Amino acid sequence: MRSRGFTLLELMIACAIIAILASIAYPSYINSVQKSRRSEATASLLGVASQMERWSTEKGTYATATLGGSPPPIYANHSENSYYNLSLSNLTATTYTISAAPAAIQATDPCGTFTYTESGVKDVSGGTWNKSQCW
Repeated sequence: MRSRGFTLLELMIACAIIAILASIAYPSYINSVQKSRRSEATASLLGVASQMERWSTEKGTYATATLGGSPPPIYANHSENSYYNLSLSNLTATTYTISAAPAAIQATDPCGTFTYTESGVKDVSGGTWNKSQCW
């Protein structure tokens, strides 16, 4: 009479196959998640740029605009889910640069910090990828 069920060897082979598949799938999953979070950064940069143009139209200058805090800011100082910290630099009457630096769980993103200027120049810095891979 033959007993029914799985042998220990069959179970170990099945576990090994599952582990191999998981080791292949996990990095792809992480890349997809980081890519979706990058779109949050670019959307936030374009949202700030839109508000900067509105500010310039109303006030006649970019120099007095702020993110977060007070006086009343034009935009929050972070992206929607706080994966990126936003900041303004190079503020003059006619110029600005917006930066989105990766924060917390997104800090290992190969794109690094995204930047956007008043003339529409998009760039990345501090990462291993170039702007054509990130934007």
